[in-house]
Amino acid sequence: MNPTEKALWFVESHLPDAISLDDVAASSGVSRFHVTRAFGAATGRSVMGYMRARRLSEAARKLAGGASDILAVALDAAYGSHEAFTRAFRDQFGTTPELVRAGGSTQNLDLVEPILMDSSLLTALEPPLFETSRAFLIAGLGERYSCETSAGIPMLWQRFGPYIGNIPREVPGVAYGVCTNADDAGNFDYVAGVEVSEFSDLPKDFCRVRVPAQKYAVFAHREHISTIRRTVNTIWNRWLPASGHEIADSPDFERYGPEFDPRSGNGGLEIWVPIKG
Repeated sequence: MNPTEKALWFVESHLPDAISLDDVAASSGVSRFHVTRAFGAATGRSVMGYMRARRLSEAARKLAGGASDILAVALDAAYGSHEAFTRAFRDQFGTTPELVRAGGSTQNLDLVEPILMDSSLLTALEPPLFETSRAFLIAGLGERYSCETSAGIPMLWQRFGPYIGNIPREVPGVAYGVCTNADDAGNFDYVAGVEVSEFSDLPKDFCRVRVPAQKYAVFAHREHISTIRRTVNTIWNRWLPASGHEIADSPDFERYGPEFDPRSGNGGLEIWVPIKG
């Protein structure tokens, strides 16, 4: 089983329990950061967000079935109070526990069912190259995303496209999609940018990322850009656990060379994953 499959089993087996991300990571045999990235790559959800949604979905079923005590349902869903449960329930479903119980139905609720892993989300990887990158500077447009909102990244690239070739002190020919500042909830900063020789005179809305000298495993993605999730998923859920390598605390990034055509999405790219050692 890969880290995501282990995490799914653990979450589903411990829905009523007060488990933490540390518990999920330990059950998966990888670090907190690794399980967060692997789970997001495989499912499009954060680990803890999935667990919360599953608990609330099962709670909604109990309420629609006529549960007499909402506090008992809240406690079974790992919430310590009626108020905390109601807030989370409303955030998830846009309604209250009382209304679901009174209506006796979950028909209008967007319930989250247990995820079954799809083997089509894995692909054949070429063996990676191992490179030690020099330190360099990236400047571009950035946004903070979650696993659930990362489908918006192509629009960020669309916004950034007109800047390419017109950025002060730009190093031409290569663009970068840099992931950094990830947290336990699966949120991360993504910067669509280019290398620059220094940060002066940049547009006021530009983000700046200093990429340190670092050892990387470099993976080729030769298919259309739309299939990149399969490659990323395979790296984090198959290659990395089997490789014996550990992730380093450094940005990871996509590298788009001159052969990549942003209009068609063809031409391929590289995925650079920071590793220790």
